[in-house]
Amino acid sequence: MILNLSDLSHDDTYGTMKGMSIKAHPPQHALHVPVLLEKTVELLHPQLGDSYLDLTAGYGGHATAILSETQNPKEAVLVDRDENAIAELQNLKEKGAVLLHTDFVSAAQQLIDEGRQFNIVLVDLGVSSPQLDRADRGFSFSHDGPLDMRMDPSSQITASHIANRSNEEKLYRIITEYGEEKPSFARRIVKAMLRERPFTTTKQLADVILAEHRGKWQRTHPATRTFQALRIATNDELAQVENMLPLLPKLLLTGGRVGVISFHSLEDRLVKLYFKEQAEAGLESELSLPIKKPLDGATYDVHNPRSRSAKLRIAVKK
Repeated sequence: MILNLSDLSHDDTYGTMKGMSIKAHPPQHALHVPVLLEKTVELLHPQLGDSYLDLTAGYGGHATAILSETQNPKEAVLVDRDENAIAELQNLKEKGAVLLHTDFVSAAQQLIDEGRQFNIVLVDLGVSSPQLDRADRGFSFSHDGPLDMRMDPSSQITASHIANRSNEEKLYRIITEYGEEKPSFARRIVKAMLRERPFTTTKQLADVILAEHRGKWQRTHPATRTFQALRIATNDELAQVENMLPLLPKLLLTGGRVGVISFHSLEDRLVKLYFKEQAEAGLESELSLPIKKPLDGATYDVHNPRSRSAKLRIAVKK
């Protein structure tokens, strides 16, 4: 399931914290609405004085809500590999939180090496609204921009590298495995990409994919799955998730809670399988599952369109 891309060239309203002046609506990007916020806070059950690790802090929506309950920012660590998100989290740093500008696997390993453990750990695997909505980030065909898609803008591999330099079979595998696109349509997309490249903008690529589509389409643009596939490949997302999951028990104190929010079946499958293995490991199990099935955004966060595909899974350290 995890493809090797190494051969590519490199050219709400949660009140205020006591003594912290956290506004009810966080001062982060106005358009960012954290998914499944109420259920995440309810199931992670933050208590006064709890320590908190957010491995994908983004623009701070979940962190602000949880810290309003713990009132303990000095024992909070907020991680993100997007420098723009780190800049938006400075208000929480001023209250005492530690910011780590790195990917969540590197951050988790660093904290384990330092002997750090937490009462609450959260991993939100989604792309934040500001990333999606800023044309210059190149995540969305709704906003024409450079074909970029890097969560960490300092990374060398962009979506254009993959789209323009991968051979036919690699592109086909990326689109069918990461995008879960139908094989027949994926093959047409790949042949069109080989014929029309190089691509420099999101609109260029989306238009080529749209031209290959047969029949009508309504809510979901025909390029959606290919764009998801390129984003996953660009950021090595599945390998990151796979490497992060076994580190979670080491980051938790006894009785500590971890929540993982996933947004597509490939991520959720990895989380589901790991949690299931833990639940069935008997005496060797490190995690228990207080809820057997995930909570989905379509049911529990109906007013947030970007929660539609979200799934929240919870585990507790034994």
